[in-house]
Amino acid sequence: MKSKMLYFSTRGHPDRKRFCEILLEGLAPDGGLYLPERYPQVTPEQLSRWRGLPYAELAFEVLSLYIDDIPADDLRAICRKTYTEEVFGTKEIVPLKMLEEGVYLQALSNGPTLAFKDMAMQLLGNLFEYELARRGAELNILGATSGDTGSAAEYAMRGKKGVRVFMTSPDGRMSPFQQAQMFSLQDENIHNIAITGVFDDCQDIVKAVSNDLGFKRKYRIGTVNSINWARLLAQAVYYFAGYFQATKFNTEQVSFAVPSGNFGNICAGHVARMMGLPIDKLVLATNENDVLDEFFRTGVYRVRGSADTYETSSPSMDISKASNFERFVFDLLGRDANTVKRLFGEELAKNGRFDLDADPAFALAGTHYGFLSGKSIHADRLTTIRDTHERFGVTIDTHTADGLTVARHFVRAGVPMIVLETALPIKFAATIVEALGHEPDRPARFRGIEDLPKRVTVLPADAVHVKAFVAAHLS
Repeated sequence: MKSKMLYFSTRGHPDRKRFCEILLEGLAPDGGLYLPERYPQVTPEQLSRWRGLPYAELAFEVLSLYIDDIPADDLRAICRKTYTEEVFGTKEIVPLKMLEEGVYLQALSNGPTLAFKDMAMQLLGNLFEYELARRGAELNILGATSGDTGSAAEYAMRGKKGVRVFMTSPDGRMSPFQQAQMFSLQDENIHNIAITGVFDDCQDIVKAVSNDLGFKRKYRIGTVNSINWARLLAQAVYYFAGYFQATKFNTEQVSFAVPSGNFGNICAGHVARMMGLPIDKLVLATNENDVLDEFFRTGVYRVRGSADTYETSSPSMDISKASNFERFVFDLLGRDANTVKRLFGEELAKNGRFDLDADPAFALAGTHYGFLSGKSIHADRLTTIRDTHERFGVTIDTHTADGLTVARHFVRAGVPMIVLETALPIKFAATIVEALGHEPDRPARFRGIEDLPKRVTVLPADAVHVKAFVAAHLS
């Protein structure tokens, strides 16, 4: 009989938990992030069997390696309910398109809110509803968004039984379309909170509330940010799907280029690679907020303050504290929880940085774990958007343009380079107009969305105010 899949904290807390416990929990009690005790290894025979499966069935196969406390029939039903042509607009769910020889775009933005976050959030909504019903419980989700997580969470959770959403976002720093998607929702279980600060302030508030164990328990606080392992796990599935579409045989390798701010999307690729998916390189692309590129180039992880976090035309990556990065560093350092606790729990808090350049493990980021990185700025974005439109008749959003810009530096003959497309261009229309001189296509259901009435509360960047707001709406 195979052993149970158990999860533990990157900072060494002694508890071991099952999947459904961490599904509703978010951060571990010591402030660490949950990871499985081991990454299940996928055999060539499994890869052959999975090749050609419909996306919902592929999702079930991958998820069932990590989730053994939901009956298989129930988990399969949840996957089938989540990944449908009706919800995602295509039978393939994440279709691959060749741009030029060796370079592909993988469409991840066909879901309800036109961003890749839907891929995991739609599953999370159904998992939450299932598990809460099974427990006869309720959950109050506190989240932070730089643009796309918020709307994906709200559309996934609206009307769900036993779930309320309190979503923080940086006031005035999302695109008008992104703001309208969230603030126009009138559902009673959805609450939008605009924070007078940057995304990192929102993320810090969510972590501060998560670390207040008394408040968290009293008000049943959970999270949908990518600190939630279930989200990362759901995202690992589309790496398998992209691989199968780009290859014919399991002996072939591919690389993925991923626009990255919070390190969640590319961390899912790291998980897939650790499972044995034949990924050659994971190419991380940042915008002007290049904290992660700096780390992979120099070994120095240096978070920036609000004043040094740039407002850019790829705003979902305007992040200077990558909350998922701790998971990768944990693996990079040989799963040494004591060192991770010191780096993330102490050094970052005290010095705002740590330096692994002299640590022999740092070289493994590239040699063993396959990471490469690069940076793209506004001028690169405009050039890449224009070039992609003129040469291929394809309009891409600003974040995908960052991914494609950086990917081109690392293309290798014989290894398909798959750029993860992260949002539809309408979400960032002003920059598309600047690049192309015309508005991008807008799905009919979003016409006039910016003119709808808005429900949002503006609060200072302070966990005390947010806790008071949550408590007032739950009492």
